[in-house]
Amino acid sequence: MPELGKVDRAFFDRHVAPNLGADRDDVRIGPRHGVDFGVLAVDESAVVLATDPLSILPALGLERAARFGLDLILADVAVSGVAPSHLSICFTLPPEMDDESFATVWETIHEECRELGVAVTTGHTARYSECSYPWVGAATVLGVGEHETIVRPDGARSGDRLLLTTGPGAEAVGLLATLFGDEIALPEDTLEAARARFDDVYCVRDALTAAAAGPVTAMHDVTEGGLTGALNEMADGAGVRFEIDRDSVPIQPGIEAVCSHFGIDPWHISSCGSLVLAVDPSGVDRVRRALEDRETVVADIGRVEAGEGVVVDGEAITHPGTDPAWAVYADLASRTDG
Repeated sequence: MPELGKVDRAFFDRHVAPNLGADRDDVRIGPRHGVDFGVLAVDESAVVLATDPLSILPALGLERAARFGLDLILADVAVSGVAPSHLSICFTLPPEMDDESFATVWETIHEECRELGVAVTTGHTARYSECSYPWVGAATVLGVGEHETIVRPDGARSGDRLLLTTGPGAEAVGLLATLFGDEIALPEDTLEAARARFDDVYCVRDALTAAAAGPVTAMHDVTEGGLTGALNEMADGAGVRFEIDRDSVPIQPGIEAVCSHFGIDPWHISSCGSLVLAVDPSGVDRVRRALEDRETVVADIGRVEAGEGVVVDGEAITHPGTDPAWAVYADLASRTDG
């Protein structure tokens, strides 16, 4: 059986990258490994767009689940430095989701979109017999900006400093402790600290704040494959080497205990809400102040140099390939369902 999570790079390079439909001059950035958005040239403007599945986890509470699901989608455009502005959303609802529950989800999405200046422009909503939580649809988000202001995940340059917001593991640990706390044999105060990490999973506003304060040369959110994966994708894409100081990487309360309990590396698991930023040295202080003014944890974790790969305290690290949290989720879900 294929592994859970995104298809691997070998499959992408062999089957996806060579087969992208029509070759159009207006596509400035198309699908590529480690890049979460595309860019179209429309007249003089850059239209940044991204598509993602939509997840709703009712155990989080419907309002919290809806905000989380929406932020994951909007973040893929926000990391370009261009503000999300338009949303097309499709709901394939499970039959057990009643009208009242869906109304809560929809109204939460509306309120968050209104605060961020995002208009819902089209979509589709229906219930289907074989659909089930958490994957209840998909969405495409657009943002309109200028080509020269786009921040690319593969734009890091030798001499840049590397900043990290929040730290590794926040999303995966927050979800595990919230959804499966009864299955985790750790002290209650540790579990409470781990559950609190779920409050760190939102990065849209942080991404736009950092880009405005810049100059930010590259930005990537820490999703599947965790911090190790994000660092490798950015360094490989830019053709440079990242030199990282492990002790500078912030680790939030509850992260290490939960990861140790499951025998997983916090650097290898998803941490939506965390951003890796390559910043021109002239802008480091401005970016840090702007993020700290939002009460976002941010740390200077290293530098960009000529070369290749990612080196942590003198030791090379490679992309983990598969996010180990997926197997933990699957095991715990099978136990609780049983």
